[in-house]
Amino acid sequence: MAESAYLQDFAIRDSELLDSPRHTAVVRITHWVTTLSFFGLLVSGIAILVAHPRLYWGETGSVGTPSLLDLPIPFLLGHSGWGRYLHFLSAWVCVMTGLIYVLYGFSAGHFRKNLLPDKSELAWSRIWRVVWNHLRLRRGTEEESLRYNVLQRLAYLTVIFVLFPLIILTGFAMSPAITSVVPALVEIFGGQQSARTIHFFVAVFLVLFLIVHVAMVALAGFTSRMRGMIAGRITAGKQPS
Repeated sequence: MAESAYLQDFAIRDSELLDSPRHTAVVRITHWVTTLSFFGLLVSGIAILVAHPRLYWGETGSVGTPSLLDLPIPFLLGHSGWGRYLHFLSAWVCVMTGLIYVLYGFSAGHFRKNLLPDKSELAWSRIWRVVWNHLRLRRGTEEESLRYNVLQRLAYLTVIFVLFPLIILTGFAMSPAITSVVPALVEIFGGQQSARTIHFFVAVFLVLFLIVHVAMVALAGFTSRMRGMIAGRITAGKQPS
């Protein structure tokens, strides 16, 4: 009888834990707005790249000059006006949304509480255990799913504070209107074509991150994770009778 009462109390507490808040409204809204703007950037970026699928280094580069890399995609020479307009619009939406997220992350302690790894988590043995679990496609427990593991924390921090700032700055460096006011912005990258090349490779890393991110969400439980990012909670399933 006592054991039955204990198990029932444990199930109730476990259910309450799994039904606890997962993501705040600011995190959820900025996540989905960033997702939409990123897809706008991806589609328009591909259209712009196809118009001239060659990468250069330095200040100038065009047809007839030596290229750093010729991408193995169709060469459709043109200006892709719609792609540039969509890219510009999506970029500013992404920048403003990211600014709101970063300000919130610092002011509300979101980065410190949810993303900054503990010193103990940075031990090689713990990192390798997480890596090994991912390689085996092992799903974590429901309790483990309520907090980010060390790989997730490091990946999110890298995306937020390294890749996104870098892709924004290299994008600004390709804008004549911005570089005419802040010429140092293009100088630090070694020229507009260098900025374009760096911009391309950073975009590739972001796309790879997106693919892995979606795969991990599917592995952890796509429905529950989507519910958490939409409604803010990961609801516990029914307890077995």
